[in-house]
Amino acid sequence: MPSAKSPGFRQSMAALHTWTGLLPGWLLYAVFLFGTTAYFQQEISRWMRPEMSGPLSLARVLPAADALLRQRAGGAREWTVSLPVRSGQVVRVTWAGGHGSAADGKVTLDPATGREISVRDTQGGSFLYGFHYNLYAMPRLWARIAVCAAAMAMLVAILSGVVTHKKIFADFFTLRFNKGQRSWLDSHNVTAVLALPFHLMITYTGLAALLFTLMPWAIFANFADQSTFHDTAYPDPPALPASGEVRPVMPLQPLVHRAQAVWASQGWSGSVGGVTITNPGDANAAAAIRAGRDHLGAPVSPLILSASDGRLLYSAPQESGARGVQSVMILLHLGTLADTYLRWLYFASSVMGTAMIATGLVLWTVKRRARLPDPDHPPFGFRLVERLNIGMMLGPMAGMAVYFLANRLLPLELARRDEREIACLFAAWGAVITWAFLRPAPRAWIEMLAVCALLYGLVPMVNALTTTRGLARSLAAGQWVYAGFDLIMLAAAIALGFGAGRLATRRQRALPRRSRGAKAETA
Repeated sequence: MPSAKSPGFRQSMAALHTWTGLLPGWLLYAVFLFGTTAYFQQEISRWMRPEMSGPLSLARVLPAADALLRQRAGGAREWTVSLPVRSGQVVRVTWAGGHGSAADGKVTLDPATGREISVRDTQGGSFLYGFHYNLYAMPRLWARIAVCAAAMAMLVAILSGVVTHKKIFADFFTLRFNKGQRSWLDSHNVTAVLALPFHLMITYTGLAALLFTLMPWAIFANFADQSTFHDTAYPDPPALPASGEVRPVMPLQPLVHRAQAVWASQGWSGSVGGVTITNPGDANAAAAIRAGRDHLGAPVSPLILSASDGRLLYSAPQESGARGVQSVMILLHLGTLADTYLRWLYFASSVMGTAMIATGLVLWTVKRRARLPDPDHPPFGFRLVERLNIGMMLGPMAGMAVYFLANRLLPLELARRDEREIACLFAAWGAVITWAFLRPAPRAWIEMLAVCALLYGLVPMVNALTTTRGLARSLAAGQWVYAGFDLIMLAAAIALGFGAGRLATRRQRALPRRSRGAKAETA
């Protein structure tokens, strides 16, 4: 009897593509969805802090921070002014208590005016960004290992998918509607091919950014532990002890201008991320000025100037080739080097990546449902995947909308308010998963899509009712961060509502056909 023919190379790649896409697919979907928001995390943070009046103005903030520190922190051992990268964070002015200073202190300044303000307690877009590689409520190392393993699986799925689809470029121009499984496959192919360079880049650079999480053996072979490696690879600038001689500190603004001139002479021009002055009022006071990590080639280590006369005390040596390559990989992945238009391209490509994963997960169930001997009574494994698709795709979508709504509706004086916002996100996510297991899958899809559409539609309405940053006012005032956010929420509501309507229509059309088929079988 002849032996069964072994599957060919493309068939093997197809199986590899299927399973490396399905098994980590729900985690990859969440990583991509939350990572998509990261390209506008500062703008999201600004929307979630409506008390702020505008973007950063160094000309106003630095003199205001300087005057505040001299007035309230004269005897402190350290002053710190943390500046936002773009426009989403407030300016934090902090000081560490020392001789003559009773305690530590922290003040929040408006980045546009330099005035002291009180903003609502929220993690803003920073939480959404952090979740996409640190997850939540689990040890950071294990979370990163899980994300790295999923990213490695995605890289394998992308490459095996390219091999599997021999008509990949022809499929790029093919998108058929209302064709069931064929439509899902076309959608998967188009979203995969259209942004294929981005998908490869974002997956590979993400793995490069967390290189030593998956492959720490080079560190263990050459260093006693990871902290020793970190101290060697990323050395701290030299510490300068206090001399005991009193000497006033230069104003912050000329210190920052001096640092920018030094960076310009080294061929780099970018934003300032913050200033830390140790031993203010001493002759050996040092000003460590950090560069904002929003441009290629940004210095990793701070520049150290004399806080009393502006002399250059320390400039970090040029990065090695390996560190330079890793820095480029990280900045490419984060998109912080991009201007507004390029970040929109990142955002659109990431949306397509999220859609690619979602359509792939749905396609798995659609293909297998057609092969089931009894589609009305599928096996447990199929029902589990179908329900998890609903909960793990629409759950985080609903959770994000609830996160934004909680930012506007929770009392401002609520203790640990930022954690309550996050708890609302996961409560909504959990509710969607629960609903998906309690309802028939076709109905759960329609109902949860409709709920998500409603939640996203409520965000601009609640924003207009609870703040002065409503869509109409923001458009009239040219406040495009607030207006753009509300418009994106409305676009998401329309897209989700359209999806719910289409599924409901298809279900209504299918019911009479199934009813006629059942009557024919009975006859």
